[in-house]
Amino acid sequence: MSIHPTILAGGSGTRFWPLSRQARPKQLLPLAGKRPLIADTFERLRGIAPPRNVSVICGAAHAAQVRRALPRLPRQNVLVEPAARNTAPCIGWAALRVHRRDPEGVLLVLPSDHHVADLPGFREVLRRCAEVAASGALCTVGIRPSRPETGYGYLRLGEELSPGVRRVAAFVEKPDLERARSYVAGGDHLWNGGIFAFRADVLLSEIERQLPELWAVLEKLAPAVGTSKEAAALRRHFPKAPSISIDYGVMERAERIAVVPADVGWSDLGSFSALPEVRPLDAEGNVAGPDALLVGSRDCVVLGSGRPVAVVGMEGVVVVDAGDAVLVVPRDRCQDVRAVVDELRRRRATKYL
Repeated sequence: MSIHPTILAGGSGTRFWPLSRQARPKQLLPLAGKRPLIADTFERLRGIAPPRNVSVICGAAHAAQVRRALPRLPRQNVLVEPAARNTAPCIGWAALRVHRRDPEGVLLVLPSDHHVADLPGFREVLRRCAEVAASGALCTVGIRPSRPETGYGYLRLGEELSPGVRRVAAFVEKPDLERARSYVAGGDHLWNGGIFAFRADVLLSEIERQLPELWAVLEKLAPAVGTSKEAAALRRHFPKAPSISIDYGVMERAERIAVVPADVGWSDLGSFSALPEVRPLDAEGNVAGPDALLVGSRDCVVLGSGRPVAVVGMEGVVVVDAGDAVLVVPRDRCQDVRAVVDELRRRRATKYL
């Protein structure tokens, strides 16, 4: 069994404005430690697959930064999509590339901007997923919920297929709080972590069956994949692909869906409010950057850019100084930061985006 990880790095991370910008999105920021999130993702693949088997898919604006962040990744393995078309088209393209090398090779798909605390446990989950996928099933990683989260999609568990592997009975949309509480209490729902494994030939067959418009594009790309004509074929055909996610386009309607439950200290780092889960806290529960001066404050996130940032007598707030812009928001309103980005776009304040 050959495993070919593909890291998806096309997101923008608008909820991490003003640190995350169009020129340097969330996955290129050291939010959970000293390395960019994408570098942490790459390092988690040690022992799973050699660097020559790993690919990263990103936009042209970030390709150079990705290469700098991942010096062990072969330069040609940074795949630049000519247009943003959500996850199904770029994963289909990656499947074509794997299929050319090994039709039964296992494609392992990971987001570039998540955090995992238990690396040995996570690697074992990935290996188990790959084994399940090698048998012909489509497999996903399900995260055991630690709280009633309304911002994630869920997986409803079916019967056990083998030790440590369950059938996915249904993909469930983001619930309201009451339903999320029932999911956690019932124990038969997992968070959908957006990590997938499938054989290249199996995925391409599913795309042909379920997404004929995308399949028509991939058919035109296939002869050029792995040749000197690939870039030109991408520019010509890829923008015509439908914009659809792999979840909606394939996984939710496929018949053989398996899940490997995982409890590995996972976080999608969806906003600044998640940083206390992954960064050291002071005695008052604050995440305090080196420039932060906190007096009588607790449960805050305070990050600076080289000049002192003082926060006095506050509780549960986020203060971020990016040098040219400052964000102040209650921790429980961090999901609304994207509205700031929308307003900046409306004002055409592009230098702050």
